[in-house]
Amino acid sequence: MAVTIYSTPSCGFCIKVKNYFKEAGVPFTEYNVADNREKAEEMVRKSGQMGVPVIDINGKIIVGFNKPEIDKALKR
Repeated sequence: MAVTIYSTPSCGFCIKVKNYFKEAGVPFTEYNVADNREKAEEMVRKSGQMGVPVIDINGKIIVGFNKPEIDKALKR
């Protein structure tokens, strides 16, 4: 399973989603879009959104910390 989180350090919901994945034992790759313009552009291409967090779970894009959608994408 491939999980990617596009986030910024000051985003409260980004911190919550990362903690949620850590507690659930779900490995993820994180990109700080405040410091990485290339990944910020990739995030916008994937989601059409400028806001964070943007989560990519096996190609399913979830904007924000939406636990029901995250769990569905993780098949929990």
